Parts: sequence; C-alpha cells; structure tokens
Amino acid sequence: MASNTGAVDCTDVAIVIMNWNGQELLRQFLPSVLAYADGARVIVADNASTDDSVGVLRREFPGVELIQHAENLGFCEGYNHALRQVDAAYYVLLNSDVAVTPGWLQPLRALFAERPHLAACQPKIRSYAEPAKFEYAGAGGGYLDKLGYPFCRGRLFDTLEPDTGQYDDAQPVAWATGACMVVRAAAWHALGGLEKAFFAHMEEIDLCWRFWNAGYEVWYQGGSTVYHVGGGTLPKSNPRKTYLNFRNGLALVYKNLPKSELARVLITRVALDWVAAVRFLAQGATADARAILRAHRDFLHHRLYWKQRRQQAHPMLGVTERPGTYPGSLVWAYFVQGKHTFPALGIPSALAKQSQQPGANR
Repeated sequence: MASNTGAVDCTDVAIVIMNWNGQELLRQFLPSVLAYADGARVIVADNASTDDSVGVLRREFPGVELIQHAENLGFCEGYNHALRQVDAAYYVLLNSDVAVTPGWLQPLRALFAERPHLAACQPKIRSYAEPAKFEYAGAGGGYLDKLGYPFCRGRLFDTLEPDTGQYDDAQPVAWATGACMVVRAAAWHALGGLEKAFFAHMEEIDLCWRFWNAGYEVWYQGGSTVYHVGGGTLPKSNPRKTYLNFRNGLALVYKNLPKSELARVLITRVALDWVAAVRFLAQGATADARAILRAHRDFLHHRLYWKQRRQQAHPMLGVTERPGTYPGSLVWAYFVQGKHTFPALGIPSALAKQSQQPGANR
C-alpha cells in the first residue's frame, strides 16, 4: 500500500479543469483548488463558453492559466486538444464541480513515484451534498463485471455506501474516475488520450481499460479525498446522457474485449439494453427509451470506425486477467440476488488478485 510519509514535490503536475458555461462552478470550487495545489499548475480549458466564464477567470483568478477552444469540442476532444498544449509530467483531469481538500494531491503524486508502470489513479470520491457518503462517479475505485458494466467500491447502481473508512486503502482498480484522475503524461500520449468519438461519458473507463491492455496499471488511492457535486454538465436523468452511456457502453466492450469473450458479451449487452428500453417505456420515460434505440443505430452506423479502433488496440486481457473485475453479472447480483453493496459481491482484494497473476507489475 502506498503511503504519504512526507512532503511530495507536485511542481511537475498540471491540474487541468474542463469548463463549459460553468462560471458559478469556477467561482465556487477554484479557490480550494488554488489553495491546495501544492505547487502544481492550475489550468482551465474553456470549451467555447457562451457565459462569462472567460471574463470571470481573467478578472477573479488571474493566477489560473487559460486555454480557449474555438468551439465546444466535448469532454474527450476538449481534453485531448488542451493537453497537447500542456508541458507537464503528470496531468490531473479535474471536474469543475469538485472540492479538493488539504494535502489531496500529494498521496496521488507519491503513488506514481512508487509504481513506475502506473498510468492513472484516483482519490476517494465523496458526495458534496452528503459528505458522509461516497459519490456516484468513482466512489472507492472503479470496477467492471464480466459484461463490462461499470460500478464502484461504495456504489452499486444508485446505492451509495456511507464512508466508514472501509476503502482507505490503495489498490489496483479497473478504472479511475474522470471526475478526478491523475495520469502519467507519457502514458496518456502513448495511447492517444481519450476516445474522441465518445464525446463524453465512459471515456475514462475506455482509457483505463486500454492502459491495462497496454501493460500499464490503474490504481485507487484512499489516502486522498475530494468531494464531487456530480451532474455538473448533464442531469442524471437526461436522454442525451442515456444515449451517450448506451452507445459508448457498446463501443467500450467492442473496442477492448478479447475475441474469445466479445460475441457473448455483445449479444448479452444488446439484449439487456432492450430490457432497459422496455423498462423506460413502462416508467413513461419514452425519450430515454428512444435514446437507447438511437444509441444502437449509431453504434451500428459507425461500426467500421469502431472496427478500425479495435484493430489498433494492444493485445486484450481477458476478464480474469484484469484487476478490478467481477466474474459474475452485476445486473443479476443486484436485481435478482439483492446484493446492494460492494462487500456483498464477495470480490477478493484486487491487490491480492494482481499479485497472483503471471506478469504482474510488468
């Protein structure tokens, strides 16, 4: 387990915040980022905001570096474009609605010093609205089930655990949240950054999956804590978000699963998506049901692009070879077996699992 035993030099870190029409979020959360940067650069990349975000930054935060995009490039390409302009050894992708805490950055930076193959890590993510609980996006580290459905230690679907110190460890995970993710710049550029076709949502899961496939590591560091509002860009129930999640979910497994697992997983995912669409219709959420149909249509329409991206991938690890994976179905465990917390799944420590695998820490 990594630990922070002293002051850590963070001057080689650049904290980069993507902003789009978030002037009030900047006013609310930038002060804590600046106060607890520990020598790191603080940069805001503005995605062609139409509010007064740029004016607020120039007038009220002159110490913050500003990168301005000529158009809204989305979360993925917005970061890709911005980070090509930032010279730093490590990047922090930080949402504009995250409140950081004193000393939050040092344990994360220290983990990179201890693990030369580490490509990305995240802190503990707690809820800004309910500080005693974990937050939906990241919680105690990201996992995947055998069908590629993401979940977290501390969060299964919409069930959030209170933080009682049960995830204060540091260990490998399947993915680190894009709400607050530290990445090694060399690994980021080696893999081409985020998948631009995703636009937003699940892009960090795809990136971390590619990191593992390429021989890097992804970790969670529970010795660092931040607080996330969540839904700062899109509300949780939003047809646009539904569309992106379901389209990107299909692309995620298609891009990254080995051939031996792909057909079974893809067929099952499509069937479960149709179940979700019927469920939305039964709830009167017709716009969300239509969003799922559009997601499938657009995934198929761009299948040649996704095929090319798959062919460019590194050798693909199977479900039993990747840390942070659950060999069962999360949908079955949660909705049929009534397992609503991470401990109920009975997943062994990812750290122990990783140490037992051939080629670990390669």
